[in-house]
Amino acid sequence: MTKLPHDALVFIGDGRKALFLRNVGDEEVPDLRTEQVFKEGNPPTREQGTDKPGRGFASAGSPRRSGMEETDWHHLEEQRFAERVAAVLEEVVRRRHVPAILVAAPPKTLAELRRAFHADVKAKIVAELDKDLTNEPVDRIEAHLFH
Repeated sequence: MTKLPHDALVFIGDGRKALFLRNVGDEEVPDLRTEQVFKEGNPPTREQGTDKPGRGFASAGSPRRSGMEETDWHHLEEQRFAERVAAVLEEVVRRRHVPAILVAAPPKTLAELRRAFHADVKAKIVAELDKDLTNEPVDRIEAHLFH
C-alpha cells in the first residue's frame, strides 16, 4: 500500500491523456481530487502518414537497395506528449513545492516519462505503477493505489 502525504501529486498518463490528482487527505486516509486533465487526439499511424516508406542505397555506386522502416507517427506524438506534460509537472513542482509524486502509466509511457522528467521531478517520485489508469474514475484509481 502506497502512502502519500497531504498535497502529494498523483500523475496518471498514457501518452494521449494525463491526469494530475492531488491528495487533499493524508497518508492514512488519502482523498484524491482532480487538478488538471490534459488530452490530445493522437490517431494511429495509419491515419497520420500516407506515404510509403522510402528506399535507401547501401553505398554510392552499389546496386543494392533496402526499404526503410515506416515512421511511427503515433509513437512520436506520444513522446512529444510525455515531454509536454513532464514540463508542466516540473512547473507545478517548482511553484507549489510538492512533497511527493506517484506516477502511474503503461510501461512504454512510463519509460518515455522517465526520460522526460526533470531531476527536480524525479527527486519527488516516491512510487511508480506500470498500469494504465487514465480511463478509470478517481475512486477506482484510489482503490488501485491505496488498497
